[in-house]
Amino acid sequence: MTIKVTVWGENVHEQTNEVVARIYPEGMHACISAGLNEDSQIEARAVTLQDPEQGLPESLLEDTDVLLWWGHAAHGDVRDETVDRVQARVLQGMGLLVLHSAHYSRIFKRLMGTTCSLKWREAGERERLWVVNPGHPIVQGLGDYLELEHSEMYGEPFAVPNPDEVVFISAFEGGEVFRSGLTYKRGNGKIFYFGPGHETYPIYYDEQVRRVLKNGVKWACPEGSRWIDSCPNVPPDQAPNPVEVKGEGLHKPGEEGFK
Repeated sequence: MTIKVTVWGENVHEQTNEVVARIYPEGMHACISAGLNEDSQIEARAVTLQDPEQGLPESLLEDTDVLLWWGHAAHGDVRDETVDRVQARVLQGMGLLVLHSAHYSRIFKRLMGTTCSLKWREAGERERLWVVNPGHPIVQGLGDYLELEHSEMYGEPFAVPNPDEVVFISAFEGGEVFRSGLTYKRGNGKIFYFGPGHETYPIYYDEQVRRVLKNGVKWACPEGSRWIDSCPNVPPDQAPNPVEVKGEGLHKPGEEGFK
C-alpha cells in the first residue's frame, strides 16, 4: 500500500534569506518531499503556507496519511481554521511529523498543551543523536548514533509533556543535551517530533536524516479504521441493554449536546 504524505513548509526563509535560498533553491519542503519519494512505498507532495487555504484544504488532508510540518518565522500566520482541520485529522488517525523549529508551531502546541519552549544556540556545532531505543521502527537501519557536522543547538529543558517514547537524545559540542526524537499518541493519531533541521545547514540532504524521516512516516501511518470523534447522544432505546428512563434530563433522545 502506498503511503500518501503531505510535506507542509512555511516557505518564508527561502524567499527572504540568501543562505537558505542557496542551500534549498526549490524550498525546504521540496527537498524533504524529494527525499521521501526515494522510497517506493511513499508518495509525497509539498505544499506551502502561501498556497490556497494555507496549503491544507480539507480535501487534501482527507487524502493524507501522514503530514510533515516545518515552520519557524510564520507560526502566527497559521489561521485557527487550519489548526482545527489538522488537529481533527490527527485525532482521526493521520500521522504527524513535527520538524525542528515546528516545536513552536500552533498545531504542536495545541496537541501538546504546553509552551514547547527550549534552549537554543546558532553556532553551527556538531550534533550527535544517540539512538536510545534501538528496537524502535524509526531507528531501523541506523547505527548507535547519527552525527551532523553543523547543527543548531536545542537544549533541555524541553517544555513538552512526558513522551510515550524517547527515540533519540542529542549531545552537542557545547555540552548541552536534548531529547531530539519523541513520540506521542493523540486520539487515533501518532506524532513524532524530530529535532534536527535548521534552515542554514543542509540537514535534509543527509542520508541518515532522510532514513529517519522515511521510517517515521511508515511508523506514523494510520492503523485500523478512522476514528470520528463526534460525541453522539445514544438514545435509551438504542442502548446495548434495556434502559429505563428515570427522572428528567436536559436533552431529548438523539438531540445534539453542548460542546
